[in-house]
Amino acid sequence: MAATYDVVIIGGGIAGLSLASALAGKCSVALVEAEQQLAYHTSSRSARQLIPSYGPPVVQELTVRTLELIAARDAELPGPVLSPRSFMLIGDDETVRSEASGQMRIISHAEALELCPVLKPGSFSAAGLDTGSFGCNAPVLLEDHRARAVAAGADIITGARLHSAQRLGSGWEVGAGQEAFQAGVLVNAAGAWADEVAVISGVEKLGLQPYRRTAAIAAVEHSLPEGSPMVAAADDSFYFRREGADVLVSPSEHVASAAEDARPFPGDVERLIARLNSLTTLGIGAVRTAWTGLRTEAADGVPVAGFDAEAAGFYWLAGQGGYGFQTSSAMAEIAAAQILAGRGGSAGASPESRTADALAATRWSIRR
Repeated sequence: MAATYDVVIIGGGIAGLSLASALAGKCSVALVEAEQQLAYHTSSRSARQLIPSYGPPVVQELTVRTLELIAARDAELPGPVLSPRSFMLIGDDETVRSEASGQMRIISHAEALELCPVLKPGSFSAAGLDTGSFGCNAPVLLEDHRARAVAAGADIITGARLHSAQRLGSGWEVGAGQEAFQAGVLVNAAGAWADEVAVISGVEKLGLQPYRRTAAIAAVEHSLPEGSPMVAAADDSFYFRREGADVLVSPSEHVASAAEDARPFPGDVERLIARLNSLTTLGIGAVRTAWTGLRTEAADGVPVAGFDAEAAGFYWLAGQGGYGFQTSSAMAEIAAAQILAGRGGSAGASPESRTADALAATRWSIRR
């Protein structure tokens, strides 16, 4: 017999978990995850940096709101989610100035070398600094969302891959693993699998595309000083930051991928290390661990949040790209407000219905 809920969320990453915690206690919620553990894919493979100057304007606004919401929770947690960690762009003057936005300010070459003394002076000519950026303790944030959702009555089911979903009367009938559900609203928070969930549900795809992003933690001969900023190339060809006595590095690749349990391509990390060793005095050596996540994006790079205009009660919460953690709390706030307002009709939600915190450029209904 099918279990009945107001809302069933497909996907147990940061998007689904943050929405579950925002909705639980206000309506009946089930979160359904295909893997045996929550946040198995992209959400466990994050660079763990929240950067207000990173991304298009709507993402920057969502980031500011997310930081406010997380900071309000930090005092109640056993350990803080946020820790101050600046973000610095380096490159040539034209590229740095074109990429610097929001809270980022241009700094001198000398200031950049003082902030990150492992950089070789000739490796860049210009720099920008965002001092409002934060390191993110992703496991603590994920667990807080999970614990809050469960405490407020949400059911979380893992190891249950979606295999069927159809509109039935005024709601949805869903099959996942060995479980069956009925719900008034079906939320698609499936990350790289979001378009696949749409197809299973008989809903037109949005053309969301997963892209690879690899990172590694490696030993170094000369550690970055404590308090060093995260450093990224303005041409988006690498980033690195302190990870204890080691360094976390990424080639920042943006390579289209199928929805899969991604793994590093042979040679990607090694080529990056060779390049960084030519640009810095880190002396990067043995790789301790490496991984690849998938950043799923819409064609315009803007996160997707809204009821589908043609499939009543089908809510999209996907396409956060590389901004998942830094937009998650704000997007959950917006999505929860829409869902609780019952704006699941065929017309979707209108811009006039948004609350004060509902950001102007976010998609309020999925129109085709």
